[in-house]
Amino acid sequence: MPAIIVDPVTVALFGALGDLALRKLFPALYQLDRAGLLHDGTRILALSRDLGEPAGYLERIEAALRQRIAEGELDEAVLARFLARLDYLGLDFVTRDGYQTLAERVAPELPVIAYCATPASVFGPICEHLAAVGLAPRTRVVLEKPIGHDLTSSRKINDAVAEHFPESQVYRIDHYLGKETVQNLIALRFANSLFETQWDHNHISHVEITVAETVGIEGRWGYFDKAGQLRDMVQNHLLQLLCLTAMDPPSNLAADSIRDEKVKVLKALAPIRRETIAQHVVRGQYGAGYVGGKAVPGYLEEENANPDSGTETFVAIRAEICNWRWAGVPFYLRTGKRMAQKLSQIVIHFREPPFYIFAPEQRSIITNRLIIRLQPQEGISLQVMTKEQGLDKGMHLRSGPLQLNFSETYKSARIPDAYERLLLEVMQGNQNLFVRKDEVDYAWQWCDQLIEGWSSLGDRPKIYPAGSWGPVASIALITRDGRSWYGDL
Repeated sequence: MPAIIVDPVTVALFGALGDLALRKLFPALYQLDRAGLLHDGTRILALSRDLGEPAGYLERIEAALRQRIAEGELDEAVLARFLARLDYLGLDFVTRDGYQTLAERVAPELPVIAYCATPASVFGPICEHLAAVGLAPRTRVVLEKPIGHDLTSSRKINDAVAEHFPESQVYRIDHYLGKETVQNLIALRFANSLFETQWDHNHISHVEITVAETVGIEGRWGYFDKAGQLRDMVQNHLLQLLCLTAMDPPSNLAADSIRDEKVKVLKALAPIRRETIAQHVVRGQYGAGYVGGKAVPGYLEEENANPDSGTETFVAIRAEICNWRWAGVPFYLRTGKRMAQKLSQIVIHFREPPFYIFAPEQRSIITNRLIIRLQPQEGISLQVMTKEQGLDKGMHLRSGPLQLNFSETYKSARIPDAYERLLLEVMQGNQNLFVRKDEVDYAWQWCDQLIEGWSSLGDRPKIYPAGSWGPVASIALITRDGRSWYGDL
């Protein structure tokens, strides 16, 4: 295989002193440099609203890198080379002043990556001013989530961007799509007839998608209380994982071929009406409890909390896809904060054999599951039935894994962070891992019905103790179908 060739670019990072940039983006760019994937001519322009002297801000970026890069991965020579790529410019993002200076700082004729690690409210002004100084024809715009808080606001933001940039130059980030295991989901499904021939309602009984966090809101009360878990996680991360799990095979690996199939899934999602929302959706809010043996406050007791807040920190949904492939197969989605374990996984439950010949008392364990783990340890495990070893065991069965743990199997290879892969794809001009405008529209349309249903019913979230797996009602959601959440302790 030939080495990846990446042409030189200028990365203009808006919001360069924010948490995302310091915690994720600069470390990801450093790792790309360390792997030899940044061209010698690539430069990084850190843009922030702070108007002070550049030297002090560049020192802050260096300090953040030293803090967040693992000791064994911090190479002083690479760090020096990386820091030499950096420049800093104080800029008011929403006014024209300063953008001409920005245009003069970027290398002439080279592609520009305008990474908007900012609130979505300034996406439009940034794009307008980039176009005004003549940078639009060679600029790829990267937009961070969330894009709006409902369908109307999302369309307003996307339309403001589209006034100056065609869809082919817009890269909407969902960092879950950059995870190694998510990429392997496509390979697993479409490169192995073992799975793709079984990937439908005839062979799969149900699917679970769980994204659980042990952390609370981490000082983001102002943002999170206006958003909630549905807007923050379901509208993007969980629905993207659902699409990749459920979509039909694309005709090829081109960006629009993949995204066309994802849109078909979103359009086929069955609407959840007001009269059935209580049976299909559970919303919760964490109370005080214990996480990792440490006492933690409830959501309403967090710093700067509004004690009357009805914002959800947990959502569980029983969704259905109305098409030939998935008719009658429920998809159980679950996400929450202050949960028992940090866990992101997709569990495919295959149907039981049509006729059972083994010991009756073992019938409940006869099942095959494909477990696709995104975190904490990325890997794929297929649960299969085998006979227990030993002369005295007869035909006694056991369930065990055929397992691929990426960190153990590829011990010599470092698993890249999702942002490393996504930044590299933008530099190469590949849109495969990015979300198209119509995907955002259909995802918001489906989520808006749930928000409207809760509002019209006056539904308040159910309290669950921090350190648990959510409200009891979320267990009932799946047990009504004679099932249980996989792996809950």
